Amino acid sequence: MNKKTVVITGASSGLGKATALAFARKGWWVAVADINQERGDETVEEIKALGSQAFFQHCNVANSEDIQALHDRCLEEWTQIDVLINNAGIVSALGTIDRVPMVEWQRAMDINLMGVVRGCSIFTRTFKEQGGGHIVNVASIAGLITIPTMTSYSASKAAVVSLSEMLRAELKHKNIGVTVVCPSLFRTNLSESLMNAKEGQQEVIDREMEKSTVTADDIAEKIVTAVKNNQFMLLPHKTSWLHWGLKRLSTNLYQWVITRK
Repeated sequence: MNKKTVVITGASSGLGKATALAFARKGWWVAVADINQERGDETVEEIKALGSQAFFQHCNVANSEDIQALHDRCLEEWTQIDVLINNAGIVSALGTIDRVPMVEWQRAMDINLMGVVRGCSIFTRTFKEQGGGHIVNVASIAGLITIPTMTSYSASKAAVVSLSEMLRAELKHKNIGVTVVCPSLFRTNLSESLMNAKEGQQEVIDREMEKSTVTADDIAEKIVTAVKNNQFMLLPHKTSWLHWGLKRLSTNLYQWVITRK
């Protein structure tokens, strides 16, 4: 088989779908993994309309059996897997540490962090056996900088960044590349994943997303390039480099800037 293959979780909408279409336009075959069958089937049809191959596989990343089934289906369809993109994630309820219920913390960690861990664990075994591969973990700028009241979400994404750093070092000599993507807000349907949100929170998030000039398609194209170049850290928004750079330059100055009234 001479076609490149990519597996994408959360690929039925938002950044996942945009990334699936971006790879398809380059001629890659795509496994569309998601919990939404209807949207997933639509994404598969759009990929096929581009002249590429695709299939849908139901996958809840909070379930190890689902990820194993996705992995096995990919090998049945293709015999080789080139890239895994751990994109599926949620935004958890906003609030201070004493206000966000433990169930929201558990949900954020189980999907945003452990969903990535499960994917990396299962697919890395095959990458080692076949002599190479590439992992893309979608985190967030919230995992690098401080965003008050997004504690559970930020903590889960920070853990994904740390995990990716460890994997980059761990897998370097196995011919397995690792990329971590840390986008800021952009137009997507992420707010649909909010549960137990206070009145108006979803509207606030949607309104902030609408302000972004960076689109899911823009980020998707950057992900394709990052995989090609084996780039580790991908910050698609230019302003993110400024915030992250300030934090790395002086933690005290950064804390003063974000906490001043």
